[in-house]
Amino acid sequence: MTDAQWATIEPLLPKPGWLGGRGGRRAKHCRREIVDAILYVVDNGITWRALPADFPPWSTVYKHFAAWEHHDATQHLLDALRDRARLTEGRRAAPNARMIDSASVKAADTVASGSRGFDAGKKINGRKRHIAVDTVGLLICVLVTSADVQDHTAARNLLARPRYLCPSVRHLWADSGYTGTLIDWARTLFGISIEIVAKLAGQIGFVELHRRWVVERSLAWINQHRRCVRDYERLPEHHEAIVRWAMIHTISKRLTRVGSVTESVGSALLVSTSVRSASGHRTWSRTR
Repeated sequence: MTDAQWATIEPLLPKPGWLGGRGGRRAKHCRREIVDAILYVVDNGITWRALPADFPPWSTVYKHFAAWEHHDATQHLLDALRDRARLTEGRRAAPNARMIDSASVKAADTVASGSRGFDAGKKINGRKRHIAVDTVGLLICVLVTSADVQDHTAARNLLARPRYLCPSVRHLWADSGYTGTLIDWARTLFGISIEIVAKLAGQIGFVELHRRWVVERSLAWINQHRRCVRDYERLPEHHEAIVRWAMIHTISKRLTRVGSVTESVGSALLVSTSVRSASGHRTWSRTR
């Protein structure tokens, strides 16, 4: 990461116990080195044990990766960066509409047979990741299942997650794989209307479809990170974390590129923090 990216991410990471007054010994390795090592694995697609020697030991990096995932730190970090990116572009922090889609990826031999399946439509043996994004294409949540799970089946769990993360969402766009009873189920239970964007009659080749191109572009952003091209994770939750880290990397670059962070490390940095209220809504405070 650049200094500007680290200045954006560092305040949003959970503080270690010794730094937050909860006891424990002082950390041996800098958290920036830990995050750099995780992003190195995600971006280059190497195994954990193949981390270069100038990073902390792979076991230390993986321990932090698993611990942050266990405490939902990556989801909170993603939420804060996404909200800040939306504010930077003049939008509301909480989106009121989103798009959903899925993509099947091949699974390596490290993925157990119990968590993988065969996607007959795409002819892929592996897993399927289902994502929900806002109207800009920034990730809201991700769900990983076996590849044989139908989109309209997985969508019930996928819609439940953003209901807590983004309770302001009232409308979404989806493709023809999400038709059936899902539309009435989402309207009755969550008050969310689903608009199906189907392919054009007689469509041949690529056609930019209304709203669907946004989520397709998000899937392409994810696949720019080599660790996401194929699923190597033993646990589906860890593949979800890999996808979140890929989007954290993408959004942090987006924020620093548009100039939302202009001061170098060591200078006064305006930090926007996202705090959840008791009702689950997000409020904003600005501190120096």
